[in-house]
Order: sequence, then C-alpha cells, then structure tokens
Amino acid sequence: MRSAHPESSPPYAGLTPDRVLDALDSIGIEGDGRLIALASYENRVYQVYRSDALPVVAKFYRPNRWTDDQILEEHDLVDELAANDLPAIAAIAVAGKTLHHFDDFRFAVYPRRGGRAPELEHRPVLEQLGRTIARLHIVGVRRPFAHRPALTIAAFGDEPRAYLLEHDFLPPDLRATWTSVVDQALQSVRRAWLAAPAATLRLHGDCHGSNVLWTDDGPHFVDFDDARTGPAVQDLWMLLSGERGAMESQLRIVLEAYQSLRDFDRGELALIEPLRTLRLVHYSAWLARRWDDPAFPAAFPWFNTQRYWQDRILELREQIALMDEPPLEP
Repeated sequence: MRSAHPESSPPYAGLTPDRVLDALDSIGIEGDGRLIALASYENRVYQVYRSDALPVVAKFYRPNRWTDDQILEEHDLVDELAANDLPAIAAIAVAGKTLHHFDDFRFAVYPRRGGRAPELEHRPVLEQLGRTIARLHIVGVRRPFAHRPALTIAAFGDEPRAYLLEHDFLPPDLRATWTSVVDQALQSVRRAWLAAPAATLRLHGDCHGSNVLWTDDGPHFVDFDDARTGPAVQDLWMLLSGERGAMESQLRIVLEAYQSLRDFDRGELALIEPLRTLRLVHYSAWLARRWDDPAFPAAFPWFNTQRYWQDRILELREQIALMDEPPLEP
C-alpha cells in the first residue's frame, strides 16, 4: 500500500502570504496584510482585508486541474446566472478579465458574501432550494459547455478505479476484494445508466449544503469549481439525507418546488444511487491524487489506512444492494 511521500515541490509550496498579496497588487487590489485561509482543499482560498475597501475573497486555482478555457466557462456560467437574478457569486472583472495570472498561479477575486449553512430539515428551506435550482437549470439548459467535461461513468468510475489500482493505494490483502466489489458496483451503475437515459445540461455539479450560504434573503450558491454537464438530478440528490423514508419526504418537497418552475423527468430518480456510487469511487481517487499535497495527509489522516479501505468495501456493497432496490418514490 502506498504511503505519503510529498513531492519536492508541492503544488502550493510557493503560495506564501506575501505571494498572495503580490498577486492581488498586480491587478490593483491592495491588501492590508491580513489574510484568513478559508476552508478549501482543492484550491487555496483567502479572505483578504483592505484598509480602504471591503474585504474580498481570492481563489487560487490548483495547477494543472483545469485549462484557462474551462475556468472561464465556469466564470461565464456564474455571470449568466447572476445576470438572470440568480444568487450566484460572480468573479470580479478587473480590466475586463476575471482570470488572472501571477508567476505560476492563476486566480480570481470575488466579493465577500456571508451566510450560514442551510437547515435542510426545514420545509421552507428545501422549497426555496428546489425553486432556485430549477431557475439555475433554466439558465443551464440554454446552451452547452464547449470546454468543460461531462459527468460520465468513465470519468467518475472507470478512470478513478484504474488510478487507485495502478498507483498501489490498495492494501495487498484487500486489493482483490475491493476490485471485485468496485467492478460489481460499476456494472450496476452501467445498467442504471442504460435503463434511464437522461437529458443533460450545465450544472453546479457539487450542490450540497456546504456550497450554499443561507441568509435572511435565502440561498447564495458558491463554488462552481465542479460545474460540468450532467443530468438535472445531480444538483438535487446531495440535498437529501437520512433513511429512505426521510429522503423520500425531502425529495417530495424539493421536486414539488422545482416542478413549479421547470419540468423534471422522474426517470432520473433511478440515477440517484448510481450517482452516489460514482461520487464515492471518485472521492477515494480524488484523495489519492492529492496525497502529495501536504494539506491532505494533515486533513485526512484516516485515508489510505486498512480501516479506510475495509469501510469502502462495505460501503460499495451497500450501494450495490441499494441500486437493486426501486428508486426513491417521492
């Protein structure tokens, strides 16, 4: 089983506080020296205080993850949403640009917006989220992405599986068992995908409670970093939690609100557990790919342990059983 052995030059090794401030100075945004690192592992995100203006949030993109065109498509989507009065926080344009380069880093700057976690157990919150996501999808379906990828079994299942095996992250005594179980799970995903083909559109892509800031005026959607093409249900299922009955009740509320503004193909409900399965496989590989970033072993010390892979095997077996059950019935 592979152990952590950081690269000689981890991806953010050169992103010191001075470098952050110098990058902002290069586009005319002068910080007063106070920075707060915000919760983010994929990118590096800072709240930057200024002596003569309101604070801003600076997002430094992980090197080599997205192309410039793919990042700009994210910005364009959020701009389009904001132009349609949707509560999405768009990047600030400086000299007509929203994506900036400084040394080896690419970054964007956003206005700071406060908020709290949404109370997903409350009906009015679920109703408002359902309506807002429907409005987001009304915009998302208007045109396709040209550069951003799609949510596919290959990208979220086959390729992560191959990466974990090829890079020896599995303990030798669990490798065969995990491989057999993940292959069964992906076979179930493929059957569901064939049985319930769905129309696709531009999505938020990672629409869970942590990416929603709730205020007295309702939600603000943040972190469109995982925006991609996929079925509408991808932006709905991560709002659900608990046992089957609880999820069906939550889903009923969300869909009633969603369908008050936009049609929803109920056949997509059969994709909820397959999508969850793909997310679980992808998440393990996401951690593995980032293991040479020193922030990851510190934040996820339980990853790549014997217990971790034992739990993943049990989790995938549960998913196989769930994918054999009828879809949620709101």
